[in-house]
Amino acid sequence: MKKRLSLGFVILLMIAVGCSPAENQVAAPLPTIASLPSPTPSTFTLDAAERTARYFLDAWRENDYESMYSLIAFASQEATPLADFTNLYQSSHDTLTLQSLAYQITSQLRDTSTMVIFNYDVMFETRLLGEFSDSNRTLRLIYDAPRSEWRIAWSPGDIFAAMGNGGRLRLEPRIPSRANIYDHDGNILADQNGRVVTVSVIKRDIPVYDTCVAELAQAMNKPVADIQTLLDARAFDWVAEVGTIEPIKYVEMHELLERDCAAQFRDRPTRRYSNGTLAPNILGYVGYPDESDIPAVEAAGFTQDSILGRSGIEASWDETLRGEAGGRLLVVEPNGTQTILTESASKPSESLWLTLDSDLQTFIAQAFERGYAQNGWAPTSKGASAVVMDVNTGAVLAMVSYPSFDNNAFNPFPSMGRTAADAIVSQVQNDPRRPQLNRPALGIYPAGSIFKIVDTIAVADSGVYALDQRYTCSGLWTRDITRVDWLAGGHGNQTLPEGLMHSCNPYFYEIGYQMDQADPFLLPNYARRLGLGVVTGMRDLPESAGNIPDPDWLLQRGFTWTFSESVNMAIGQGYVDITPLQFTRLVAGVANGGTLYRPQLVEKVGILGETPSYTLTPDVMGTTDIKIEVLDMVRGAMCGVTSVQSGTAEHIFRNSPLQDLIVCGKTGTAQATGDVPPHAWFTAFAPRDNPQIAITVMVENAGEGSGVAAPLVKQILEYYFFDTPLS
Repeated sequence: MKKRLSLGFVILLMIAVGCSPAENQVAAPLPTIASLPSPTPSTFTLDAAERTARYFLDAWRENDYESMYSLIAFASQEATPLADFTNLYQSSHDTLTLQSLAYQITSQLRDTSTMVIFNYDVMFETRLLGEFSDSNRTLRLIYDAPRSEWRIAWSPGDIFAAMGNGGRLRLEPRIPSRANIYDHDGNILADQNGRVVTVSVIKRDIPVYDTCVAELAQAMNKPVADIQTLLDARAFDWVAEVGTIEPIKYVEMHELLERDCAAQFRDRPTRRYSNGTLAPNILGYVGYPDESDIPAVEAAGFTQDSILGRSGIEASWDETLRGEAGGRLLVVEPNGTQTILTESASKPSESLWLTLDSDLQTFIAQAFERGYAQNGWAPTSKGASAVVMDVNTGAVLAMVSYPSFDNNAFNPFPSMGRTAADAIVSQVQNDPRRPQLNRPALGIYPAGSIFKIVDTIAVADSGVYALDQRYTCSGLWTRDITRVDWLAGGHGNQTLPEGLMHSCNPYFYEIGYQMDQADPFLLPNYARRLGLGVVTGMRDLPESAGNIPDPDWLLQRGFTWTFSESVNMAIGQGYVDITPLQFTRLVAGVANGGTLYRPQLVEKVGILGETPSYTLTPDVMGTTDIKIEVLDMVRGAMCGVTSVQSGTAEHIFRNSPLQDLIVCGKTGTAQATGDVPPHAWFTAFAPRDNPQIAITVMVENAGEGSGVAAPLVKQILEYYFFDTPLS
C-alpha cells in the first residue's frame, strides 16, 4: 500500500538530497586535498532558503497546515504543538472569512550567516471584507546545520505581525439595521423601533463571581452552566457580551448586575410590528437562526445571535431586509493596543412596500370577527380566508387568514414582555383552530359549486356542449347512480349560462358525465389549464398545490376511475382540493380575458427617498387560451348571479350600491368530511365593465355560500368601492 507523502516531507527531502548525478555518468578522478575548494553547500544558499520560504507560503495558500508545520524550526514546534498550530491558522481563517490568498516576495536579506529575512506581500480575498493586502511582511528563516536545511523561525506573528505579542485576531461585524416593511400607502407594518438592552461584563472586574453568574442566568433566563461556559470562553480581561434583556428586566435587575458583575449596558433596537394581528401570516416574524443555518449565516458576516427572518415576508425577503454585513478586522493585544488590518462598510438594508391595503386588510379581519361573534359559526368553524387580487397585475391587495395572532409575541424580544409573550405563543400553538396556518395559500378544501365555472368553460371550449346547450334540470339525476339537486323539484329547462347562474346540480352532473365519455382526462386537464392542482407561483410565501385527480392519479393509489369521479369533480367534490388563492387567480383570469398572473405581495423595494431597486412588474405565468366567446358567456352568467332575480346571490346584493357596478360571482357550498356544516364559498370579480379586482371568501364549516360567504363579499366590496363601514 502506497503512502501519500506530505508536501513538507517532500520539500525537506528535495532540500536534503539536492541533485544527484545520473547512474551511468563516468566518475571523475578524485581530487587531492590540496585541490578541494571551499564552496558554500547548495543547501546553505539563498536560493535554497527561498525555496523553503515559497514552499511554506504555497502550503499556506493551500491550507496545508501539516506541511507548513513540517517546515518550521524545531524550537517553534516545541513551543506550539501541531494541533495548536492548526487551530490557530484555522480559527484565523474563519475569523477572516478567508476564501483565498496570494503572495509575492519582494526582497531578501541575509541577516547573519545562518539567518535569512524575506519581505513579502499577501493579498487576502474574504467573503465579508472583500480583498485587502498586508504589505512588507517579514519571514525569517534559520539554517539548521546538523540537518543541512533551512527552516522557518515561526511565531504567531507570521499570521499577522501584531499577533506576535500575544494579540488576538478579532472581527467586529458591522450589521445594518433591519429595514422597515410598509403597506401600499406607506403605512409602517414593521420597524426597528422596539428596544432591548445588551449586557456585557469583564471577568477580571467581576466583584462577586458566583453571585454574578447566578444573576446573569436569571436575567437572561438561561441555565447557570450556559453563562459559565460563555464566560470561560473569553479571556480574563476581555469584554464578554452575555446577552440581551428586555427593558422591563433591565429596570428590575440593572442595579444588582452593576453591583455584583460590574455589568455594562447598551441600548439595541429590535423588531416591532405596529399591529401584530393585522397580517402575521404574511409578514411572519424574526428570530435567531437554527443551528443548521448558522454556517451560512456566519459566512454572510452575521453572528449566530443575529435576528433574522424566520417566517413569512420576513424570511422570504430576509437578505433584502437585513442588508449585507461589513466589518472591521483588527488585532487586540493584551495591553489593549489595537491594530486595524482592514475594514469594510456594510451595505444598507432595503425596505419593502407591500401591495397590501392595510385598511382593507383590517376591514376584512373585522368583518370575520363580527361574523363569528354574531352568526354562531364558531362551534363548527375553525377559520376563514379572504383574498383580494388586482386582475390586471396579480398584486394581492388583501390576504386575510382567520383567526389571527400577534406576531410580536414570537420575536426574541417581544414588546409585551417575555412572560406575556410566552403565554400568547403557548395559546397560539395549542389552539385547535391553527391560527399560524395561512389559510388562503396553504389551506386546501373541496371547491363545491364554484368549480362549476371550470365545468362551464371546459364543456363549452372543448366543443362537448354548445354555448347555449339546453338541459332539463329536474330534482334528480340518474345514470347508474343517483344524485339530487339542492333545489327540490329542480330548475327546469336551462341553457348552459343559466345552469351556472342558478347553480343547477343535475346540469353539472350531466356535464361531468358527458365530458368523461368524451375523454376522462378532459375535465381534469381544463382544471389544470385554469391554474388548479398546481401552485400559483407566488414567491413571497409558501403555498399548497391542492389536487385535481385524473385516472392516472387514482390508478397510482390502487383504484379504477369511473364516470362517477367526473360527476363528483363537476360539483367540486370527490378528490378535488383547491386553495382560495388559486381560485382567486382563476377568477381574475376569467375577468381579464384569460391571463394567469403570478400573485405578488411586494410592490417595490428600496431605501426611503431613493429610486427603488425593484418595482413590481406583472408576471404572466400562463394564458388559458380559452375562446373569447366562452369567457364572455361565463362572465355574463357570473354577473347574473348577483343581478338577475333568479341568481343564487341576487337577494344578497339587492339594493346595494354595488348594483351600479355589477359584481360578477359564484356561490359555492362544499360538503366536508364528518357531521359538520359545509364550507361556504363566494368568488367574484368587479366591476362588470372594466374589471379591477377578484375576490374569494371561504368560511370553513359555516353553512351555505349564499348565506355566509356572499354577504361578507358584499360588505368587503362596498367598503372597497364606496368606503361603506361595517353595519
